[in-house]
Amino acid sequence: MHDYESYSELYIKSSRKPRRRRRFDDEAPARSQHREPDLSALDERLGVDPDGPPEGDRWSTWDGAEHGPHPRPAWVVTEHAAVDTELGVIKTGKEADVHLVERAVPGTERRALMAAKRYRTSEHRMFHRDAGYLEGRRVRRSRETRAMANRTAFGRDILAGQWASAEFAALSRLWADGVAVPYPVQCSGTELLLEFVGGDDGTAAPRLAQLRPDGDQLCDLWHQLVDALVGLARHGLTHGDLSAYNLLVHDGRLVLIDLPQVVDVVGNPQGPEYLARDVRRIGEWFTARGLPVEVGTPEALLEELRVEVGMPGGGAVSQG
Repeated sequence: MHDYESYSELYIKSSRKPRRRRRFDDEAPARSQHREPDLSALDERLGVDPDGPPEGDRWSTWDGAEHGPHPRPAWVVTEHAAVDTELGVIKTGKEADVHLVERAVPGTERRALMAAKRYRTSEHRMFHRDAGYLEGRRVRRSRETRAMANRTAFGRDILAGQWASAEFAALSRLWADGVAVPYPVQCSGTELLLEFVGGDDGTAAPRLAQLRPDGDQLCDLWHQLVDALVGLARHGLTHGDLSAYNLLVHDGRLVLIDLPQVVDVVGNPQGPEYLARDVRRIGEWFTARGLPVEVGTPEALLEELRVEVGMPGGGAVSQG
């Protein structure tokens, strides 16, 4: 087919009756002296969302999301008329960013602060520790399995969704069993909405690594840590990346966070190694700050956890 300079030339050279056709950029004939304004241009180019809420950044995403376990805390806002407002970034990371979000019902006192954890998609991130943690996690479709293994853009998007789903499922199980983790409000795609651990003014609770506890506080935090890790082990799990940087302390309460890579100690061939590494890392932090031996040791904790998951024997903490 020839290239023509204009639609008019195309029509003139065709075998049809050679009459001029109005080009797409020709001005249409005026039908009246008064024309209604064209409102179709009032779209996202002007930052206007005709379906958006009258205030805030978006309507609540509660409807259609996967919800957290019962009994649901009273502070969780479930009303469909609620609006989400972005209040800033709490933390940025290689795999996900955490934002502070307020969900509120306009005209009422109903409001709640939440942490919105948003996993990065294929354009923005590459998980640096996929392989070992994903042992035992498989998808049924061979196309998706190949995409994940080859780290294609499609495969990385699947992985992002898997990390979000895995963390939501783990938090739901653990919270329902009384383990000290944030309440998982909802999961939608690659976004998790979690209980915000911090003050009503939006100040996030400090990480354990930021604290300098005295002797009594150190012992109390160690006992809380043991309870939390035994709670994981009761489900056959270990954190998988435990350190003083993913433990929060709010009003004296220790809270486990960042559990997308939670490991099945028995089902994952590397599970026992992850368990030993978790205990070694966090144990070093406590012993370096003077945890009395009579209160606890990493070796004794590892032995207790191994018994809890059903694999007794060998209390030595791995140095790997």
